[in-house]
Amino acid sequence: MLHIQDLHVSIEGKAILQGFNLQVNPGEVHALMGPNGAGKSTLAKVLAGHPAYEVTGGSILLEGQNILELPPEERAKLGLFMSFQYPLEIPGVTNFQFLHAAYTACKGKITEPEFEKILQQKMALLNMREEFKDRSLNEGFSGGEKKRNEILQMAVLEPKIAILDETDSGLDIDAIKIVSEGVKKLLTKDRALILITHYQRLLEFLTPHFVHVVVAGKIVETGTFDLALKLEKQGYHVY
Repeated sequence: MLHIQDLHVSIEGKAILQGFNLQVNPGEVHALMGPNGAGKSTLAKVLAGHPAYEVTGGSILLEGQNILELPPEERAKLGLFMSFQYPLEIPGVTNFQFLHAAYTACKGKITEPEFEKILQQKMALLNMREEFKDRSLNEGFSGGEKKRNEILQMAVLEPKIAILDETDSGLDIDAIKIVSEGVKKLLTKDRALILITHYQRLLEFLTPHFVHVVVAGKIVETGTFDLALKLEKQGYHVY
């Protein structure tokens, strides 16, 4: 589904990713772990099409199509989704308005009454109260509510591959469990997931097929959940 080969990325002349390779197949859950500055969030932003980053080498193929030349909205239409570490607040725009616009842009026009039925189904799936859709996007939300809102967006857009950038950041253990349960309900044999995290606590709820250690802009070791447990004990200094 996703094939990243020998990816080199820099920002303002500073090299961040230096020969990054990753292959993700349908139905797989991959966890990227590593120290601050290793390039994990850079990878997420490059996948999403952030214009601040310069790709100096390599390729990113989504179902065989090179997406590096595509703008972010075209990547989204192809089925790529990114959940932000720090979701923005947009006063005056309700969740309903935002999600209806996003759905229309990615999947085609749909009337508000038709979309409301879809949104209610997704909110019920994630055990979210109906009044949630009428609140301004992330305004006044707790950290847990903002992250659940990101997962609601994922549920509505039904991407082929989702990148969750430090979804566990700033959440207590109860909030992590709630968000993780929501993500688990959205996993299918056709949908892949990339989790970017510093800690193994999120992976206790969303067990990955693969754990990759990212250091200095490349993957230096790959394993299973046991690797995450080892990292929790020894840290990253061994790399």
